[in-house]
This record gives sequence, C-alpha cells and structure tokens, in this order.
Amino acid sequence: MTKQQAEGRSCAGCGVKLQTESVDQLGYIPEGALAKEPPVCQRCFRIKNYNEAASVAIDQDDFLKLLSGIAGTNSLVVHIVDLFDFEGSLISGLQRFVGNNPVLLVVNKIDLLPKSINPNRLLNWVQKQTKAQGLKVVDIVLCSAKRNIGFERVIESIGRHRGDRNVYVVGATNVGKSTLINRLIHDYSDLERELTTSRYPGTTLDAVHIPLDDGKEIIDTPGIVYMHRMTEIVPRDVLGALLPDKPIKQLVYQLNEGQTLFFGALARFDFIEGERQSFSLYVSNALQVHRTKLERADELFAEHKGEMLAPPSREQLEEMPAWTRHRLNIRRGTDTDIFVSGLGWIHVNGASGALIDMHVPKGIRVLTREALI
Repeated sequence: MTKQQAEGRSCAGCGVKLQTESVDQLGYIPEGALAKEPPVCQRCFRIKNYNEAASVAIDQDDFLKLLSGIAGTNSLVVHIVDLFDFEGSLISGLQRFVGNNPVLLVVNKIDLLPKSINPNRLLNWVQKQTKAQGLKVVDIVLCSAKRNIGFERVIESIGRHRGDRNVYVVGATNVGKSTLINRLIHDYSDLERELTTSRYPGTTLDAVHIPLDDGKEIIDTPGIVYMHRMTEIVPRDVLGALLPDKPIKQLVYQLNEGQTLFFGALARFDFIEGERQSFSLYVSNALQVHRTKLERADELFAEHKGEMLAPPSREQLEEMPAWTRHRLNIRRGTDTDIFVSGLGWIHVNGASGALIDMHVPKGIRVLTREALI
C-alpha cells in the first residue's frame, strides 16, 4: 500500500482515518506497516502489543451527534454496561437518542462478583435499576465477555431481536465493548480482524462498521467518556489498581462511630454516627484499604498521601481534582450500598442506621442504592 492509498482507509482496531505524516496525530501508521493486512494505526499496535496508550481527547459533542443519528435508522441498539460500575456506565437519556429502536441491555463483567451471588437476584436487581433510570429494554442479558460466560445468550438475544436490522453497539468507555464485538465478529462474519481491546478508556475513536454475512452491519461506536467515573480521572498507571480483573473479595470491617477507612489516596469513608456495625467493601483486590480514627484522618492524609496512602502518588494527586464531601444518611432497617462510580461500593447493613461522610475527588458520582449483594 502506498502513502496515497493510506488516505481514505481506516484503522481496523479503532476506526480512525489512517495517515503517514504526523507521528503525534491520530491515525498515524509508519509507511513500513502499510503493507500489512488489516492495517492498524501505531496507537492500536502499541496498545495491543505493549499495553500502552497515548492520551487522546475525544470531543463529547461528536459522541452525542453520533448517538442522535441512531434514531433515524432501523437498528437494534445493544447497550453494554459494566456491572461493577452500573450507574456510572449507564448512558443517561439513551431513550431519547435511539428513538423507537429496540434496546438490548448487555450487563458485562458478572465474573467480577463473588460466585455465591444468585443469578436471579442479580437479574431482578438490574431490572429494577434499569426501570428506575427510565430505560425501556426488550431484554437484559448478564454475561462476561472476557470469561465467555453467558455469551451464547447474548448471541441468541441479538438474533431474536435483530430481524433484518443493523446492530449499533453503544456504551461508556472501558465497559468491554470491543471484547464483546470481537466475539460477534467471529460468530456473525468471516472477517479476519479484531477491534483493539485495552484497559484504557477511549480505545475506539470513530464508528467502526463491520459487515455481516447477510449484508447488514455491526456499528461499534466510540465509548462515551463520563468524567463522573473515577476511572476517567486517575492517571493511566493507577487503572490497574482500580479496575478488578478477577472476582472481588468482600472485605468486612467492624467499625465504631468515629472511625475512617482510606481507599489508597482515592477516597475516604468516615463513619460519623451510629451503633457499632459491619461494613462490607466491594473494591478491586489490588486497592489498599487503611483504617484509622476520624480525629486523626486529616493529619494522616496530609502526612502520608501518595506514600502509605496510595495510589496515586503525591505528584499525581496534584493533577487530580480536590476531594469533596458527600454526607449520606443510611436509614434504620434498610439494606443499602454506598456506590462510588469507578471505585466500587460499600454495603451498609442498615439494621441500626448510620451517618456517613464519603470524600472523593470533585465530580465523582456518589449515591445510595438498594444493595446489590
């Protein structure tokens, strides 16, 4: 392939237009790599082979324009969400973007939950949350694209609801869209290509059109960047500690009022008021949790942030938003989760009620919800 032929072609990994001129611009491919089929930009090559990614800013308005265009098509919309960050990865207002097109909700990463959880209870919980968010769906499928759990049900549900439509796949960044689509490519077409999959947000940069054997297409859209998710604001090398890659182990702390838990230097949980009780933490196993007294918490953070309380490092913390406090009143007799988008959740067995302060970087979503587990 010549330099001229590169123009007009797209990267098979992320969908961006290829170019050979500017190394620091999107779509750069070295001339020597042009002959390879399918052609892959240098960014995707480095993600795939070295687990690296250059930081790329994608315009949020372009995402919304792309989504708005779906209403005018005749398509099945497959919305993928991350069970570990359910409220953080659900696309708010999706209904108004998709028009009358049917929506299939695929809940990915169920392999991260402890094996003891009842699948029917999980499905009921997802149905309730989906309804509460005003999203109408034709089906909900629980799966793990990575571990190949429940994937036959995804294929079967797409087959049942697609008819002769195209399939749009939408989701926030890092919910497992590309992994899922790579499975669809293998099941639905004879293409010998894969989308770039990576732990880094924003891997797919443009809509990628994948032709199917019946003449229709799967359209993979770029992941929407939601800055209310912890995963979007931490430095790249912190993602490994934040994103679980194996089942999360429940951590149980018996706390008296006036005790504090630090999640590295990413968040802080203060038990302000209530009877002695247990709190169950569902966060990445790689994240260090440190317990102290509330009266010492400010001093401890000032002295040890970025060192004993890490990640992130002291330097990285300076690049992140300052903490803000969320006061949460857990009512007596409720079974409640305190959910922090991108970090996980704390289950409060609210038999006796509790007053909690949650400190997180400004803008990160914190909410209470009916307990998942």
